[in-house]
Amino acid sequence: MKRQLRHILSLLALISACTHGLKAQDIHFSQFYETPLLMNPANSGFFNGDIRAIVNYKDQWANIGNPYTTGMFSVDGGILKNKINKVHIGAGLTVYADKAGKSEFGTTQVLGALSGIIQLNKKSLLAAGFNGGFAQKGIQNTELEWGNQYNPSSGVYDPTYDDPEILATENASYADFGAGLSWRFNSRPTNMTSNDRISANFGVAIFHLNQPKQSFYVDDIENLYSKLVIHGKTYIGIKNTTLAIIPSFLMYKQKNQQEVVVGGLVRYALSEESKYTGFIKESAIFLGGHYRLGDAFIPSMYFEMSSFSIGVSYDITLSDLAVSTGATGGIEVSLRFINPIKNKSGGAMF
Repeated sequence: MKRQLRHILSLLALISACTHGLKAQDIHFSQFYETPLLMNPANSGFFNGDIRAIVNYKDQWANIGNPYTTGMFSVDGGILKNKINKVHIGAGLTVYADKAGKSEFGTTQVLGALSGIIQLNKKSLLAAGFNGGFAQKGIQNTELEWGNQYNPSSGVYDPTYDDPEILATENASYADFGAGLSWRFNSRPTNMTSNDRISANFGVAIFHLNQPKQSFYVDDIENLYSKLVIHGKTYIGIKNTTLAIIPSFLMYKQKNQQEVVVGGLVRYALSEESKYTGFIKESAIFLGGHYRLGDAFIPSMYFEMSSFSIGVSYDITLSDLAVSTGATGGIEVSLRFINPIKNKSGGAMF
């Protein structure tokens, strides 16, 4: 009886989690500032350096059963930077896989991106980009447990007792396209050693422009609705200190569902790169948090040294889902490499 009760509670928790997940049809990372290509295809090659590679991993709601896990890899860079005056091309590639629960319901997607980047003046740049690729969604039936597999005489679950339910499902494959604009501003002081600079980046993108058809149940075909993304981040250096404030926000809008994340980080420079030997590398630590409206608080810690960085965050669930998860959410880790960083002040955040 206790085992049956535990399975019922797990099922209720899973239903609650799935209902909660309907707030957004796409995957998301809490460290959205470390998923630039997932936010906007115009961000391809739109950074301070030549090559950028990022790995992201999220493990969510592990204590209610089989966790929701998401992994992503992206790489991008600039092309023809030295051959075309004030204009260059950015290119990028994103691959991610998402799995949820015992059914391993998940999405695998591969997206390529191209952007055109133009220098508006000495302080600002504008980029326009698009992406395209394919995705596949699927579900596995082999690991699921069903009520008719409980032996009525003993009340014990027996996978060999009776036949499991058969889900009338098939994998869904579809092409997917998106486009966006991104603007960057950098006001740098005359004294290059000063920290009193302001940088900003704002963008807007639309994903699933073609509203692809995706069939999950064989007798039911649905369209994946277009998604509007608006994002922004500002770097505010505090003069005569090694501190900077970095507020940021992200908004998703997909049909009737939306997600808004607001918050910021404080950057503290631990060391500057030695000007002559280069043996001492620039390093900094970032501390802060973000709030996903109506859902979770996300404390974050981030360490950056030269071309490398690692970020760790944790979702603390504040919504009604906290009853099932015990207020826990998910841990997320990001690893980033940028080479070379041509402008050391402020690190690679801009």
